[in-house]
Amino acid sequence: MQTIYKKIVELQNSNKPFVISTLTNVSKSVPQILGAKMIVLPDKKIFGTIGGGTIEKTVIIESLKLLKEQKNIILKKTYDLAKKSIDKTNIALGMLCGGQAEIMYEVFYPKLDLVICGAGHIGQKLASMSEILEISYAVVDNRKEFATKEHFPNASYVICNKFSSGITQLPISNQTAIVIVTYGHTHDYECLEIATKTSAYYIGVIGSKNKAKIMLNKLKKQTKKLPNNIYTPIGLDIGSNSPAEIAISILAEIMKIKNNTSGNSLKINI
Repeated sequence: MQTIYKKIVELQNSNKPFVISTLTNVSKSVPQILGAKMIVLPDKKIFGTIGGGTIEKTVIIESLKLLKEQKNIILKKTYDLAKKSIDKTNIALGMLCGGQAEIMYEVFYPKLDLVICGAGHIGQKLASMSEILEISYAVVDNRKEFATKEHFPNASYVICNKFSSGITQLPISNQTAIVIVTYGHTHDYECLEIATKTSAYYIGVIGSKNKAKIMLNKLKKQTKKLPNNIYTPIGLDIGSNSPAEIAISILAEIMKIKNNTSGNSLKINI
């Protein structure tokens, strides 16, 4: 059991998604002891066991299904280890054990609110403001002198690699926004192309209207249909051009999309 707990700590420290399944209640004949645990990873690897056979296979399938929801979840399910259900609310597994097993599923999905592609002036301001807002963020850049923990000490991840490779290393979920503010059009498009293959709810790309049209037309030729979660030019129109002001407009747009609000002024007239 100590080995299982060590693995849990290791996975949490490395921000890896996983599911812990625990045998929390048993009756009659079951293939494992109360409290038995199994860890399931997205690639189907497992650590520990809750009994093997049909019940283990069923729990692995259920764990993988829960991981696809990309949320932290806790739930319990009761399985009848018999040919028919003892209780209609339970799930019969067609086994010969004849007992009942209650499994608690705990889904651990690392929180990553924002991915910043580009560690330059705007990326740095985005990081600083994300910390004020308690937004978890990652930074990706292919320049060693920019993508460092010294520049981004509070980032969940700082990846120095080819942009497309760096993005694929991150646990991007449907709760993640991706902001593309690199130092070149080629890198911006590289990020955009790979970002559209993730489940991010927001993908913003910096640039002029002309640049935006060129990139979107190019992407449309490749994908046939443009995703509706791409925002370019990025940010809200607040009439500002400094890195800090641009960062504010970007984060404001992200909040507007995430919270499904109008972004209009709250001013009232009397």
